[in-house]
Formats: sequence, C-alpha cells, structure tokens
Amino acid sequence: MTQAHDRAVALWLLACCALVFAMVVVGGVTRLTRSGLSIVEWQPIVGTLPPLTESAWQDTFQKYRRTPEFKQVNPDMDLAGFKRIFWWEYFHRLLGRLVGAVFLVPFLWFALRRRLPRPLAWKLGGIFLLGGMQGALGWIMVKSGLVDEPRVSQYLLMAHLALAFLIYAAMLWIALDLLLQRGTRTGSRGLRRFAAILVALVFVMVLSGALVAGIRAGFAYNTFPLMNGRIVPPEIFAIEPWYLNFFSNMATVQFDHRLIAWLLAFLVPWFWLRVRRGQAPPRAKLGADLLLAALVLQIAAGIATLLLVVPVALAAAHQAGALLVFSAALFAAHSL
Repeated sequence: MTQAHDRAVALWLLACCALVFAMVVVGGVTRLTRSGLSIVEWQPIVGTLPPLTESAWQDTFQKYRRTPEFKQVNPDMDLAGFKRIFWWEYFHRLLGRLVGAVFLVPFLWFALRRRLPRPLAWKLGGIFLLGGMQGALGWIMVKSGLVDEPRVSQYLLMAHLALAFLIYAAMLWIALDLLLQRGTRTGSRGLRRFAAILVALVFVMVLSGALVAGIRAGFAYNTFPLMNGRIVPPEIFAIEPWYLNFFSNMATVQFDHRLIAWLLAFLVPWFWLRVRRGQAPPRAKLGADLLLAALVLQIAAGIATLLLVVPVALAAAHQAGALLVFSAALFAAHSL
C-alpha cells in the first residue's frame, strides 16, 4: 500500500469510528428514555422504513401494547407518546444499518482494487463479523425485555456496550497504525505497560457503567463523595448468593463504579507525570494530556449526573465521555 492508500483507508475507518460514537450516544439516549423496547420485531431490511401511514402506526403501536413494558410501565400511553419513544429506537437501529453499509461498501471497493494487504483484509473482515454479531446481540437484548420483566438483561446490555467499544477500538487502532506508522517502540517498557493497564481499566469502568445503567443504580445514592453518608453502604452484600451483588445490587454496582473512577483519578495523573517527565515522544505527551483532560471532564459529568438524579442530556454526555476517555487512552498507548 502507498502512503495515499494508507491515508484513504485510515480516514474511512475514522469515519466509521465517528458513526459508532454517534450510535453509542443515541443508544444511551434510547436507554435513558426507555425507548429500547418500542420496536418489538427485528427486520433488518424491511425495518429500514418507519411506519408511513396512520394504519401502519396503529399496527406498530398495537404490537407494543402487547408487551410487558406497556402493561406495567406505560398503560396510559397514547399514539403520540409512543411515537416519541419509537423514533429514538428507530434512529438507533438505522445508525446500525448505516455503520454496516459505510463499512462494507468501501471495504469491498478497497479489496477488489487490491488496496488492502491480506493481513489487513482479514482484520477488517473480522471487524465486519463483529458488527454482525453486535446487531444480533442487540436484538437478543431487546427480546430479553419483551417476555416477563419490562427491562433488558443488564448482562446483555453490558455485553452489547462492550462489543461496541471493542469494534471502535479495533478500527481506531488500525487507523492510527495507517496514519502514524508506529515503527519502533518508544518510551520504556514500564510506561507502555502502564498505558495498556489504563486502557484495560477504562474498559472495565465502561462495563461497570453498563451495569449501573442496566439496573438503574444511578437513581440511588445520589450524594457525593459519600453514599448516603457512608463510605461503604451497609447494603453492599444484601443479596444471596454473595456474588450476585456485583451484578444486581444497586449499592454494590454503584460502589464499584465509583471505586474504579477513584482509581483512575489517581492513576491517570501519575501516568501523565511519568510521560511528561520521561523521554516519551511529543505524540505520547499529547495523548497523556488528552487522557487527563477527558478524565477530568468525565468525572465531573459523572458526579453531576448522580447529584441531579440522571437527567437524560447529562447522562448521555457521560456515556459519550466514556468513549472519549477510552479513545484518549488508546491514542496514548499507541503513541508509546
């Protein structure tokens, strides 16, 4: 591949990253507005078009009226209210289709014109398969909320968000490879290991945030820095068996999310100081600066979201901030 071809592929992948970023944000709003269960069918092709007539809207609404969410949560909802939640889920699914098309069509074009070395083509093919798995997982997640309980499984929600972040990370890393040409490693082995640990820890923070969202733990313990006056809430091991507390107990799940945030609040400035004082290249110093700035904003948004009891706009910004922190951590790690 020539440098121009590298740049073209990298810019295409960055465009795909931007679409995934938008999809994560819209997915967060969909969850926050309880819109995710409004479309009760998975129609990858036919579902591209929304209802276009009054009878089609009534038919779609009738299908929703048969769900546990309507019966238990929204029994008084009219068609106008249904349309408000329908559009968020519709745009979320539409973005998913758009991501698939924007990835697949250029991928085939580059491949047919032999612009992709075989190792890179295999990597990109694997990313496309992950995207297909993500769509299927999203539908399985929605189905989990259409049976008995009017909410999706927090385990599936966590897996769905994790896979989105992994797809994003793979595309961003390959794009950085093509644009910046890593070449020889820079910085000490310890610093590179530190950067990799931060990427992993941010990812774990994202998983814990998905659990917070999945069981609506953000609506409890809306104080900071203490949790209703306690460092460790007494209900932290209220569920039996004990290990379920880490996935289903609001106190434990929120405590874990806070604990990871505190850990990052300590480790990221330490990493920043080590990069700034060491022999790291300018790009790595920029990455450390971006990571520190993104984390400060993210923690501020998280505290505000908690204290204000999860307003939709702020909570969506907090989810977007998680992806920004993750991006900065990846960039810093790549630079080393």
